[in-house]
Amino acid sequence: MRKLIYGLLTTCLVALVGCVTINVYFPEAAAQKAADQFIGTVLENTAPAPAPKSDQPPAPPKKSSQPSAMLLDLLIPAAYAADAPNIRIQTPTTDAIHGRMRDRFSNTLAPLFNSGVIGFTQDGLVAVRDAAKLPLDQRASVSAAVADENRDRNALYREVANANNHPEWEAQIRATFAKGWIERARAGWYYQDSSGAWKQK
Repeated sequence: MRKLIYGLLTTCLVALVGCVTINVYFPEAAAQKAADQFIGTVLENTAPAPAPKSDQPPAPPKKSSQPSAMLLDLLIPAAYAADAPNIRIQTPTTDAIHGRMRDRFSNTLAPLFNSGVIGFTQDGLVAVRDAAKLPLDQRASVSAAVADENRDRNALYREVANANNHPEWEAQIRATFAKGWIERARAGWYYQDSSGAWKQK
């Protein structure tokens, strides 16, 4: 009899585990919020606001007294069961990239955006749109600045994906940032639409 009960319990447990599917989905809303904050502090040349500190320790997670809920708590890690997913965007690497991008924007890129020489591409990078607006002796330095910017942007998208333990999210991170750069572009700046055609805001 005991073997039968153990057998039934084991079968039920296996069936329950088989029904639990953990989907690791890309947290688009959280990524957009994080990207908007990063982009805003680059384009506005202000430091990111520090996270608010609280003197009170975080409240411990509530435990359910229901046996089925306790079993699910064991089977589903809390990270996957969270109601509000988060995305990590701040690491020592992204902080260094952020600093370089802010300096480059205020010292070099902002006037180039304002004059229409460069614009945002559809894939989250920057491109020279109209080199004819530049004197010949400035073209090489502008091309170098654009190359440095794109190197940092590619590194940023890769680092954010890796910092969240999902390198496969890099393309989605890139797309999220690409949308954010274009949305926050100032009036008169150029950007590429989804077909690659240049448009002016």
